[in-house]
Amino acid sequence: MSGKDRIDVFPSRMAMAIMKTRLAGAQKGFSLLKKKSDALTSRFRSILKKIIETKMLMGDVMKEASFSLTEAKFAMGDFNHLVLQNVSKAQTKLKSRKDNVAGVSLPVFEHYTDGSDSYMLTGLSRGGQQIDRLKKNYAKAVELLVELASLQTSFVTLDEVIKTTNRRVNAIEHVIIPRIERTLAYITTELDEREREEFYRLKKVQKKKKEIRAEAEALKAKMMDEDKNLQEAGNILEDDYDEDLLFD
Repeated sequence: MSGKDRIDVFPSRMAMAIMKTRLAGAQKGFSLLKKKSDALTSRFRSILKKIIETKMLMGDVMKEASFSLTEAKFAMGDFNHLVLQNVSKAQTKLKSRKDNVAGVSLPVFEHYTDGSDSYMLTGLSRGGQQIDRLKKNYAKAVELLVELASLQTSFVTLDEVIKTTNRRVNAIEHVIIPRIERTLAYITTELDEREREEFYRLKKVQKKKKEIRAEAEALKAKMMDEDKNLQEAGNILEDDYDEDLLFD
């Protein structure tokens, strides 16, 4: 097993405990990131569906608004200068807020009307109905444009976050966790080998001790036999063994 396939650690009980802790942390992080990716993907698909629906509706609204502009010009003529004279500032304004989805902040744009209708008297002489319809149609188009811009921004943001999250999920699943597992397998193998060597060494020591003990007992038994033989042979210097000498 090469160093690239596992983490370079010294095989010990402490290293095994550390690797087990890291493995548990990696598995928990993988689970959390997987749930985050699933939540973001679900929101991404719902936004994509809304974008498609809004774009289809946008085509109909813009078509109707363009047709209303044609009708108003036909009924009233060129009224651009009248609109420019009556409009001093924009009435439709935007405000933004943040929507939190699984820890990701998505920008949301909302439109609102500020002030009164400054060109409400435009078209009183002629073409007033067409002008009113034109204002309503383009107001609806502006509302859809704001909604579409909000959806598109959230779509792009989610797309980048999902790509980053999926890369992290794949890295944890296919790189980090396998490396930690291979490291644990390496540590376990080394510790088992060390235990087998220690067991073999202890067996050899016990065998050697038995041999030494057996030699000592054999030597002791031999010495005891020699002492016994000496005792049986007796001592010629003792008085019990002296015989009287008779002289003629």
